[in-house]
Amino acid sequence: MNKDGNKIILLLGLAGFIVMADNWVVSPILPAISQNLTLDISRAGLLITAYMIPFGIFQIIFGPLADRYGKKQVITLAMIMFTIATGLCALGSSLTNLAIYRALTGVFAASVMPISLALIGDMFPIQERQGAIGTFMGISFLGQGLSMAIGGTIAYFLNWRGVFGIYAILAIIPTLLLLKNYKSLPSEKHPGNKIFAPYAKLLGTSRSLFTYFIVLLEGIFIVGSFSYGGAYIAKTYGFNYLYIGLIMTAFGIMSVIGGRMSGKLAAKMGARKVLSLGLVSAAMADIIIYLYGDILGMLILGIALLGLGFIFTHSTLLTRATEFAQKARGAAMSLVAFCFMGGGGIGTAIGGRVIAAAGLDNLFLINGLALVITLLLSFVLIRDHVVEPNEIKEMIRNL
Repeated sequence: MNKDGNKIILLLGLAGFIVMADNWVVSPILPAISQNLTLDISRAGLLITAYMIPFGIFQIIFGPLADRYGKKQVITLAMIMFTIATGLCALGSSLTNLAIYRALTGVFAASVMPISLALIGDMFPIQERQGAIGTFMGISFLGQGLSMAIGGTIAYFLNWRGVFGIYAILAIIPTLLLLKNYKSLPSEKHPGNKIFAPYAKLLGTSRSLFTYFIVLLEGIFIVGSFSYGGAYIAKTYGFNYLYIGLIMTAFGIMSVIGGRMSGKLAAKMGARKVLSLGLVSAAMADIIIYLYGDILGMLILGIALLGLGFIFTHSTLLTRATEFAQKARGAAMSLVAFCFMGGGGIGTAIGGRVIAAAGLDNLFLINGLALVITLLLSFVLIRDHVVEPNEIKEMIRNL
């Protein structure tokens, strides 16, 4: 990866870091918002929904828009609007207008992941692409790992409005860097592309369909585990948000380290083995947390392995998806982001029911076993050649 390539990855990673940190920022400050605006906490929870719904929906819209009108044009405009919307949240004076501002933030935040990944697909040859994607995703998910600690710390020293104000200031940095490096970014446009037509083609072939299915399962079981990591730490150790955030940072740190390693490992071992290694690491992480989570060192090891498993798995699947539709790469990446984030939402919702029925500890056991099943499915579905439905039937008959 050359110097200019590293600079672009850092730029896009910084944008991803801010957006992923913003994803989770409301959770630790929700009690402060409800108290300040004299709201019941259940009503204040609307702010999380107001963000997540447009964030999920617009994942599948921004990619095709970027293919049609230009990736750098769309992501630059979206980052400008994301910065403004985040700043407006600091001025919210009622549940209604604050929910509107959070919804706008979610709309424009949805652009960063799919378009950044499509840009990386355009800029890096296939032999360098997994390392570039892994580094970008690692930096981005470091933001998610740190989000609770950052939000809680700012709210502690300032107030909840200060959290949004500082996030808006931080968002200015990648926005200005995008404008500064605007000419060096690729500017492919495909004005003839229909907005939703590429999705029918992407879902119409077994190679891409099976890849998206594994991405969905990855989101359900890896993000589903990550989502309740903080709750597990609070229940087991009684730590505050700052300490919880610091421990959860192990996920982000290993994502960054694993992202730098994934491309080199794929070149030596093959992408298929890196995918398997990722799913094995994530499954081991959940089992370690289930068995030894009450030992702090083992808990941190489990969270770190979850981050490593995530980045090996996700960077491999993303690299694979960049080859599905070169003239509609934005749409291909949008569908990955939609499956992954949608899977994370499903996994979080299912996790809540599992916790209510079987307890928090058992969630990690169930997700760990589910990741083992996902690994076995990946052996059947993720192959170097296209696997047609009749081949699947034959494989099942031979089991």
